Parts: sequence; C-alpha cells; structure tokens
Amino acid sequence: MPRFHPLTITDIRKTIRDAVVVSLAPSDESNSAFDFIQGQYLTFRREFDGEELRRSYSVCAGLDDGILQVGIKRVDGGAFSNWANDTLKVGDTLEAMPPMGNFHTPLDGSAKKTYLGFAGGSGITPLLSIIKTVLTREPQSNFTLVYANRAISSIMFREELEDLKNTHMGRFNVIHILETDSQDIDLFTGRIDEEKCGLLFKNWINIAAIDTAFICGPEPMMLVIAEALREHGLSDAQIKFELFASGQPGRAKRKATSILPINAVEGTEVTMTLDGATRSFNMAADQRLVDAALANNIDVPYACKAGVCSTCRAKVLEGEVEMAANHALEDYEVERGYVLTCQSHAVSKTLTVDYDQ
Repeated sequence: MPRFHPLTITDIRKTIRDAVVVSLAPSDESNSAFDFIQGQYLTFRREFDGEELRRSYSVCAGLDDGILQVGIKRVDGGAFSNWANDTLKVGDTLEAMPPMGNFHTPLDGSAKKTYLGFAGGSGITPLLSIIKTVLTREPQSNFTLVYANRAISSIMFREELEDLKNTHMGRFNVIHILETDSQDIDLFTGRIDEEKCGLLFKNWINIAAIDTAFICGPEPMMLVIAEALREHGLSDAQIKFELFASGQPGRAKRKATSILPINAVEGTEVTMTLDGATRSFNMAADQRLVDAALANNIDVPYACKAGVCSTCRAKVLEGEVEMAANHALEDYEVERGYVLTCQSHAVSKTLTVDYDQ
C-alpha cells in the first residue's frame, strides 16, 4: 500500500504568473519508489491550521528528462496551491505518495501511431509528460495537442510546447483555443464545444488516423469532447480521461456533506484489510467508507475524495456498496469488485473490503 515519503524541493520556477513548476528529489532510500509512468500524479499532504490536506498534482516531466517535476496552478482561496506559489522554497520538504494513475498507454519504440490530446488549463500537466515521452520513445509516432485557455497569458508551459514543436518538426502540432483573446482563425477563438470539435475534425485533425486520444481538464469540457470523438468513430477504448476536480475545495475548512443511496442500511459491520492487517468496525449509514475507516484510526489511502484519482481504490470481497461518483475506475475494474472507497456507501449489513488486492 502506498505510503508518504519526504521529497526535497530542488527548484521552483514560474511557468505563468499564477502557476509554478516544482522540482523534487526523493531520498536515496525511496528513490526507486518515485519512478513514474508518463501521465501519473503525486499526492501530497500538509497541515494547515491543524487540518491535514491532501492534494494531487500531475507529473509534467517526461520519462527521459531525468527529473521529477509537478505543475501547481493557483486556485482561488486554495490553501495548498497558494502556499506552494507564495511560500514554498528550495530546500523545503514535502511529503508525497509514490506516483499513481492510469492516464497512459503502453509505448513501443517500433510503433508508428497518431495521438491526439485535449487539455484545458492546468490539465496540460499530465499531457506534457505524455507528449514528451511519446516523442522520445516512439520516434515514428506523432502527436497533436488542442489546448484550451482563457488567454495567451494563462497558457502554462507555452515556451516548452513551442520548443517541442520546433524540435520535433512535423511530429508535434499544437492548436491553441483561446476563450477571450481573438486569433487569426475564428475557429480557434471561444470555448470548445461540439460544433468546434466537428470543425476541427473536418478541417484540421484526421480522426480516422487517431490511435489514442487523451483528454484532461474540467468535466464539462471533457464530456463534450469525448462525445464528439465517439460520434466521429473513436471507441471508448481509444479515449483516455484524466479529470481535474476535487471533493475538497481549495479552502481548508468545509462542512462535510453526503448523499445517501436509496437503499442505504442503518449500520454496517465492516471488515477491512490494509497492509496485511485486518480490522473490524461499525459504519454508519451517512458515512462513506474512507471517512468511516479514518474515524476508526485506520490510515487508509486517499487524496481527492471526489472519485477522480483512484488513490482510495479497494476490492469488495463480501457485501455491497454504491458509489456516488466514479471518474477513475474502468468498467472491468468495477465488474471485478473494485470500488472508490471515498465514494462508497454500504448497502448491506456486512461488508468485507481489501486494500491489498
């Protein structure tokens, strides 16, 4: 089970006015634990006013960059993101879990593939890692990125993207969609919607040639793009998602809320296995599984608490739960009994859950 390790800040630089790129170095003892796959994320924890906050940020470095980096964009009122942008300095230490996430596909040095990426705002961070790695490790493949932002000034990694475009001429192309800044081509101004996707696929992107499409950004944008991709012939297996959202807002304090399934039971006897140890406790009807475990002093893994990151993934061996949301698990995982415990309410009197499988 992933645990937190100390990482030392070796460099901090601005990519835009309200976002920083943070370089991190693990200790010699945990160095191998932080070998990442392109598109994965790190989950950090820190206390603010006595309350522990956990936040996940995607690795933005490529596999061949020889460095571990994340991009952190400032969120209005965000405790962690504002602290990282204003206070974090070289030499400081952050606690982080090893890299996690499934926002990637296997690479093959002999492959000749065509990839398409859609990013919105800070959704560029995992895509940058993917793009860099594809371009170096699949030298015959090419990548087109459609990157949506409010204005030129809000484009994260703008210089890095231009450098990649110049270095890999003919293999990497970037289409910037700007909501407020006008551009020479009207199609590239405004928000990404179904009509704009259709025009992009008609005039700029050969959808029939796409092997895999990656989408990362706000959920409304992702849903529109995914539906447009399906309508133009891509299968669900060809579309990879990474949703940027959090059930814990930027502000540290928030009154807890929950939505009960219709057939929730009054109370459940839970048997939980974590790191080889098994414990039992009672879970109330208005609790989600992660919160119930934490209330019983079981240090279960979690990050976003929004059903987005899959850090809290576990397998139900006996009993039944209902998930309020699921943006992270594939259908085959759910069929095998895996759930997001941060979103799971019990709907049976007994429940057996294993984090180790």
